[in-house]
Amino acid sequence: MAGSPSISSLFAQRVIIGVGDMAVSNNVHVVLSTYALGSCVGVIAYDPLSKVGGILHLMLPDSNISPEKAALQPAMFADTGLPRFFSSLFGLKGERRRLRAFVAGGASVIAGQDPFRIGERNSRVTMDYLQQQGCQVRFTDIGGAINRTVHLEMATGTVTLKRPSDTQQLSLAE
Repeated sequence: MAGSPSISSLFAQRVIIGVGDMAVSNNVHVVLSTYALGSCVGVIAYDPLSKVGGILHLMLPDSNISPEKAALQPAMFADTGLPRFFSSLFGLKGERRRLRAFVAGGASVIAGQDPFRIGERNSRVTMDYLQQQGCQVRFTDIGGAINRTVHLEMATGTVTLKRPSDTQQLSLAE
């Protein structure tokens, strides 16, 4: 019947990743989403063979400012969240050599001068870590002064990137 929903869309489930949190999945009926990446950085990773992927929404570059908070919420910080994120992907049979990543956020959203440069520091620490790990970064959309929202479709590896001015779809499966 034309216009009828597909079986997979009937069972699709959206998982929302909040600030300082992460989620990984190998369920093809899941869409992972995180909203309002300003100075925060979103790391989206996907293994197209095993269909394992995830999103990390990190908030700060270094956990040394609050070791207690890092112990309770490691995804909040780049230095504790990135290792935990990739370990979780590997735990679901994602393989380092097949993982493809997209990095978004790291904006300067504070009006005027930002003496702390959190977005810039988040981006730099994240990109350095990914390079050291040999992770294939396929796309980036970092910097500037805008917020971004991202969605990862686990079935296809399609990332939908929403900016205030436009929406773009990128494939981490190709």
